[in-house]
Amino acid sequence: MADRYGPDVLSGDWRKPKNGRTTDHAADLGLIIEDAETGFCGELVMLENGIVVLEDRHLKRRSFPLGPGFLLEGKPVRLVTPPRAQRRPTRTASGSTAVHDARARVALPSRIWVEGRHDAELVEKVWGDDLRVEGVAVEYLGGIDDLAGAVKEFGPTADRRLGVLVDHLVPGSKESRIADTVSGRANVLVVGHPYVDVWQSVKPDRLGIESWPVIPRGTEWKHGICAAFGWPHADQADIARAWKTILGRVSSYADLEPSFLGRVEELIDFVTVP
Repeated sequence: MADRYGPDVLSGDWRKPKNGRTTDHAADLGLIIEDAETGFCGELVMLENGIVVLEDRHLKRRSFPLGPGFLLEGKPVRLVTPPRAQRRPTRTASGSTAVHDARARVALPSRIWVEGRHDAELVEKVWGDDLRVEGVAVEYLGGIDDLAGAVKEFGPTADRRLGVLVDHLVPGSKESRIADTVSGRANVLVVGHPYVDVWQSVKPDRLGIESWPVIPRGTEWKHGICAAFGWPHADQADIARAWKTILGRVSSYADLEPSFLGRVEELIDFVTVP
Protein backbone atom coordinates (compact mmCIF):
# COMPACT_ATOMS: atom_id res chain seq x y z
CA MET A 1 0.00 0.00 0.00
CA ALA A 2 1.34 3.41 -0.93
CA ASP A 3 2.68 5.58 1.92
CA ARG A 4 0.20 8.50 1.86
CA TYR A 5 2.44 10.64 4.06
CA GLY A 6 5.73 10.12 2.19
CA PRO A 7 9.14 9.28 3.76
CA ASP A 8 10.19 10.52 7.18
CA VAL A 9 12.05 13.76 6.62
CA LEU A 10 14.20 13.06 9.67
CA SER A 11 15.30 9.62 8.52
CA GLY A 12 18.84 9.27 7.21
CA ASP A 13 21.75 11.63 7.80
CA TRP A 14 19.69 14.83 7.53
CA ARG A 15 22.31 16.87 9.35
CA LYS A 16 25.04 16.03 6.84
CA PRO A 17 26.63 19.26 5.49
CA LYS A 18 26.13 20.10 1.84
CA ASN A 19 29.80 19.49 1.02
CA GLY A 20 30.11 16.36 3.14
CA ARG A 21 31.58 15.70 6.54
CA THR A 22 35.15 16.60 7.45
CA THR A 23 37.71 13.85 6.87
CA ASP A 24 41.36 13.62 7.87
CA HIS A 25 44.00 14.18 5.20
CA ALA A 26 47.79 14.13 5.51
CA ALA A 27 49.34 17.59 5.17
CA ASP A 28 51.61 16.59 2.30
CA LEU A 29 53.68 19.22 0.55
CA GLY A 30 52.27 20.16 -2.84
CA LEU A 31 48.58 19.90 -1.93
CA ILE A 32 46.36 22.68 -3.23
CA ILE A 33 44.35 23.69 -0.17
CA GLU A 34 41.79 26.41 0.57
CA ASP A 35 41.24 27.93 3.97
CA ALA A 36 37.47 27.68 4.44
CA GLU A 37 37.18 30.82 6.59
CA THR A 38 39.22 33.30 4.52
CA GLY A 39 39.02 31.69 1.11
CA PHE A 40 42.81 31.88 0.73
CA CYS A 41 43.86 29.11 -1.63
CA GLY A 42 47.35 27.94 -2.40
CA GLU A 43 49.94 25.20 -2.48
CA LEU A 44 51.04 23.70 0.82
CA VAL A 45 54.74 24.60 0.82
CA MET A 46 55.74 24.16 4.45
CA LEU A 47 54.72 22.27 7.57
CA GLU A 48 56.51 23.10 10.78
CA ASN A 49 55.59 23.04 14.49
CA GLY A 50 51.88 22.57 13.80
CA ILE A 51 51.70 25.38 11.25
CA VAL A 52 50.97 24.97 7.54
CA VAL A 53 52.09 27.58 5.04
CA LEU A 54 50.12 28.09 1.81
CA GLU A 55 51.44 29.95 -1.23
CA ASP A 56 48.98 31.28 -3.82
CA ARG A 57 49.57 31.84 -7.53
CA HIS A 58 50.85 35.37 -6.82
CA LEU A 59 53.55 33.85 -4.51
CA LYS A 60 51.85 35.35 -1.50
CA ARG A 61 52.14 33.18 1.61
CA ARG A 62 49.88 32.78 4.63
CA SER A 63 50.17 30.57 7.68
CA PHE A 64 47.37 28.55 9.29
CA PRO A 65 47.26 26.15 12.24
CA LEU A 66 47.24 22.46 11.41
CA GLY A 67 43.80 20.90 11.90
CA PRO A 68 40.23 21.45 10.62
CA GLY A 69 38.93 24.31 8.52
CA PHE A 70 40.36 23.51 5.08
CA LEU A 71 38.85 22.52 1.76
CA LEU A 72 40.44 20.03 -0.60
CA GLU A 73 38.72 19.94 -4.01
CA GLY A 74 35.73 21.53 -2.34
CA LYS A 75 35.48 18.91 0.41
CA PRO A 76 36.14 19.79 4.07
CA VAL A 77 39.29 18.22 5.48
CA ARG A 78 41.22 18.20 8.70
CA LEU A 79 44.94 18.42 7.95
CA VAL A 80 47.01 16.04 10.06
CA THR A 81 50.73 15.45 10.33
CA PRO A 82 51.78 12.97 7.63
CA PRO A 83 53.37 9.74 8.85
CA ARG A 84 57.13 9.89 8.81
CA ALA A 85 58.71 7.87 6.07
CA GLN A 86 60.98 5.23 7.54
CA ARG A 87 64.47 5.76 6.28
CA ARG A 88 66.14 2.55 5.29
CA PRO A 89 69.56 2.06 6.83
CA THR A 90 72.53 2.51 4.54
CA ARG A 91 74.79 0.32 6.68
CA THR A 92 74.41 -3.08 8.26
CA ALA A 93 75.26 -3.73 11.89
CA SER A 94 78.72 -4.84 10.77
CA GLY A 95 79.34 -1.52 9.02
CA SER A 96 78.98 -2.93 5.50
CA THR A 97 76.92 -1.22 2.82
CA ALA A 98 73.32 -2.37 3.20
CA VAL A 99 71.80 -4.31 0.30
CA HIS A 100 68.03 -3.80 0.31
CA ASP A 101 65.40 -6.10 -1.18
CA ALA A 102 67.96 -8.80 -1.88
CA ARG A 103 66.75 -12.34 -1.30
CA ALA A 104 68.92 -14.50 0.92
CA ARG A 105 71.17 -16.71 -1.16
CA VAL A 106 71.04 -20.45 -0.91
CA ALA A 107 73.78 -21.40 1.53
CA LEU A 108 77.15 -22.09 -0.04
CA PRO A 109 78.88 -25.41 0.65
CA SER A 110 81.45 -23.56 2.77
CA ARG A 111 80.76 -23.08 6.47
CA ILE A 112 81.82 -21.06 9.49
CA TRP A 113 81.91 -22.96 12.75
CA VAL A 114 81.78 -21.38 16.20
CA GLU A 115 82.01 -23.09 19.56
CA GLY A 116 78.62 -22.40 21.10
CA ARG A 117 75.15 -20.99 20.77
CA HIS A 118 76.11 -17.62 22.23
CA ASP A 119 78.90 -17.22 19.68
CA ALA A 120 76.44 -17.99 16.88
CA GLU A 121 73.84 -15.54 18.19
CA LEU A 122 76.38 -12.74 18.45
CA VAL A 123 77.70 -13.35 14.93
CA GLU A 124 74.13 -13.44 13.61
CA LYS A 125 73.20 -10.16 15.31
CA VAL A 126 76.14 -8.21 13.87
CA TRP A 127 76.90 -10.01 10.60
CA GLY A 128 73.60 -11.72 9.83
CA ASP A 129 72.59 -9.39 6.98
CA ASP A 130 75.98 -9.79 5.30
CA LEU A 131 76.00 -13.56 5.69
CA ARG A 132 72.58 -13.94 4.10
CA VAL A 133 73.64 -11.87 1.11
CA GLU A 134 76.82 -13.93 0.76
CA GLY A 135 75.08 -17.24 1.37
CA VAL A 136 77.26 -18.22 4.34
CA ALA A 137 75.87 -20.44 7.09
CA VAL A 138 77.20 -20.27 10.65
CA GLU A 139 76.93 -23.42 12.76
CA TYR A 140 77.86 -24.02 16.37
CA LEU A 141 79.67 -27.14 17.50
CA GLY A 142 78.85 -27.34 21.18
CA GLY A 143 82.56 -27.39 21.99
CA ILE A 144 85.73 -28.19 20.06
CA ASP A 145 87.04 -31.23 21.95
CA ASP A 146 86.69 -33.38 18.81
CA LEU A 147 87.50 -30.66 16.29
CA ALA A 148 89.81 -32.91 14.29
CA GLY A 149 87.10 -35.55 13.88
CA ALA A 150 84.50 -32.95 12.90
CA VAL A 151 86.80 -31.45 10.27
CA LYS A 152 87.57 -34.88 8.83
CA GLU A 153 83.86 -35.68 8.58
CA PHE A 154 83.15 -32.31 6.91
CA GLY A 155 85.77 -32.98 4.26
CA PRO A 156 86.95 -29.50 3.23
CA THR A 157 87.79 -28.90 -0.43
CA ALA A 158 88.63 -25.87 -2.55
CA ASP A 159 84.90 -25.41 -3.21
CA ARG A 160 83.88 -26.33 0.31
CA ARG A 161 85.94 -24.28 2.69
CA LEU A 162 85.73 -24.34 6.46
CA GLY A 163 86.41 -21.47 8.86
CA VAL A 164 86.53 -22.09 12.61
CA LEU A 165 86.31 -19.48 15.37
CA VAL A 166 87.77 -20.63 18.67
CA ASP A 167 87.40 -19.05 22.11
CA HIS A 168 90.47 -18.40 24.29
CA LEU A 169 92.96 -19.14 21.54
CA VAL A 170 96.12 -18.11 23.41
CA PRO A 171 99.52 -19.82 23.67
CA GLY A 172 99.50 -22.77 26.03
CA SER A 173 95.72 -23.07 26.33
CA LYS A 174 93.80 -26.29 25.77
CA GLU A 175 92.05 -24.59 22.87
CA SER A 176 95.34 -23.79 21.14
CA ARG A 177 96.46 -27.43 21.37
CA ILE A 178 93.19 -28.59 19.84
CA ALA A 179 93.42 -25.99 17.08
CA ASP A 180 96.93 -27.16 16.25
CA THR A 181 95.54 -30.57 15.26
CA VAL A 182 93.82 -29.05 12.20
CA SER A 183 95.80 -25.87 11.58
CA GLY A 184 97.65 -25.89 8.31
CA ARG A 185 95.19 -28.25 6.70
CA ALA A 186 94.21 -27.22 3.18
CA ASN A 187 90.96 -25.25 2.87
CA VAL A 188 90.63 -24.88 6.64
CA LEU A 189 91.22 -21.67 8.58
CA VAL A 190 91.20 -21.69 12.38
CA VAL A 191 91.30 -18.32 14.10
CA GLY A 192 90.44 -17.27 17.61
CA HIS A 193 90.09 -14.48 20.10
CA PRO A 194 91.82 -14.19 23.49
CA TYR A 195 88.68 -14.11 25.63
CA VAL A 196 87.68 -16.91 27.96
CA ASP A 197 84.16 -16.66 26.53
CA VAL A 198 82.51 -14.70 23.76
CA TRP A 199 80.74 -12.61 26.42
CA GLN A 200 84.02 -10.76 26.92
CA SER A 201 84.08 -9.63 23.29
CA VAL A 202 81.40 -7.08 24.24
CA LYS A 203 83.07 -3.85 25.31
CA PRO A 204 82.72 -3.56 29.11
CA ASP A 205 81.53 0.04 29.03
CA ARG A 206 78.40 -1.17 27.20
CA LEU A 207 77.53 -2.87 30.48
CA GLY A 208 78.47 0.13 32.59
CA ILE A 209 81.73 -1.37 33.89
CA GLU A 210 85.39 -0.46 33.36
CA SER A 211 86.54 -4.03 32.75
CA TRP A 212 85.28 -7.57 32.89
CA PRO A 213 85.65 -9.19 36.33
CA VAL A 214 88.51 -11.66 36.83
CA ILE A 215 87.06 -15.03 37.80
CA PRO A 216 89.30 -17.27 39.93
CA ARG A 217 90.30 -20.72 38.69
CA GLY A 218 87.92 -23.45 39.75
CA THR A 219 84.84 -21.26 39.35
CA GLU A 220 82.68 -21.83 36.29
CA TRP A 221 83.32 -18.63 34.36
CA LYS A 222 79.77 -17.61 33.40
CA HIS A 223 78.45 -18.34 36.88
CA GLY A 224 81.30 -16.28 38.30
CA ILE A 225 80.50 -13.36 36.00
CA CYS A 226 76.83 -13.43 36.99
CA ALA A 227 77.77 -13.56 40.67
CA ALA A 228 80.11 -10.59 40.24
CA PHE A 229 77.31 -8.61 38.60
CA GLY A 230 74.83 -9.62 41.28
CA TRP A 231 72.71 -11.52 38.75
CA PRO A 232 70.94 -14.85 39.45
CA HIS A 233 73.09 -17.83 38.45
CA ALA A 234 71.53 -20.89 40.03
CA ASP A 235 70.84 -22.74 36.80
CA GLN A 236 71.18 -22.62 33.02
CA ALA A 237 68.03 -20.54 32.67
CA ASP A 238 69.71 -17.79 34.73
CA ILE A 239 72.80 -17.97 32.50
CA ALA A 240 70.61 -17.70 29.39
CA ARG A 241 68.87 -14.60 30.78
CA ALA A 242 72.24 -13.06 31.61
CA TRP A 243 73.41 -13.59 28.04
CA LYS A 244 70.24 -12.03 26.65
CA THR A 245 70.96 -8.96 28.77
CA ILE A 246 74.51 -8.74 27.45
CA LEU A 247 73.47 -9.39 23.86
CA GLY A 248 70.85 -6.67 24.21
CA ARG A 249 73.63 -4.12 24.72
CA VAL A 250 75.02 -4.92 21.26
CA SER A 251 73.57 -3.11 18.27
CA SER A 252 76.54 -2.94 15.91
CA TYR A 253 80.21 -3.75 15.41
CA ALA A 254 81.07 -0.64 17.47
CA ASP A 255 79.98 -2.50 20.61
CA LEU A 256 82.53 -5.30 20.12
CA GLU A 257 86.26 -5.55 20.72
CA PRO A 258 88.46 -5.19 17.60
CA SER A 259 90.23 -8.48 18.31
CA PHE A 260 86.90 -10.28 17.88
CA LEU A 261 85.72 -8.23 14.90
CA GLY A 262 88.87 -8.90 12.92
CA ARG A 263 88.67 -12.66 13.33
CA VAL A 264 85.05 -12.89 12.16
CA GLU A 265 85.76 -10.69 9.14
CA GLU A 266 88.77 -12.88 8.34
CA LEU A 267 86.63 -16.01 8.34
CA ILE A 268 83.95 -14.44 6.15
CA ASP A 269 86.60 -13.43 3.62
CA PHE A 270 88.11 -16.92 3.68
CA VAL A 271 84.90 -18.84 3.00
CA THR A 272 83.63 -16.44 0.32
CA VAL A 273 86.76 -16.42 -1.82
CA PRO A 274 85.72 -17.23 -5.43
